[in-house]
Amino acid sequence: MGVKVVSTNRKAGFEYYLLDRFEAGISLQGSEIKSIRAGQMSLAEAYVQVDGRDAWLVNAHIAPYDPASRYNHDPLRPRRLLLHRKEIRQLWDQVRQKGVTIVPVKVYLKDGRAKLEIAIAKGKKLYDKREEIARRDQAREAERQIRGHE
Repeated sequence: MGVKVVSTNRKAGFEYYLLDRFEAGISLQGSEIKSIRAGQMSLAEAYVQVDGRDAWLVNAHIAPYDPASRYNHDPLRPRRLLLHRKEIRQLWDQVRQKGVTIVPVKVYLKDGRAKLEIAIAKGKKLYDKREEIARRDQAREAERQIRGHE
């Protein structure tokens, strides 16, 4: 089995400089994995919280799985991330610095298991975002010019 991307946090790369990346497992309830496999997950408002011993995925929305009816899960419950102690300690040390946070980047299925890619991130300033937009527009315009002269 390969890797199937279920959900991406498209704003993460625009709002933050993504420094270090980690792969984490997610501790799920029965109906949650079924919703994830169906692609019913959103990382739009999600963030990662580290308390020194555990890492938690907070505010990630996993839609209720209809066939599970009354045995369903809470869509916004905090979910524990499965990381090695060494990785959690590294994340904890980084987060205590000013301006550094941990953002979820994408959720994917790898060998039948849900994995979350998280990144240590530093917030971008408004002028950095403007530069990136201008650079993207220039590249798009250059591409149009090349295609137009063929």
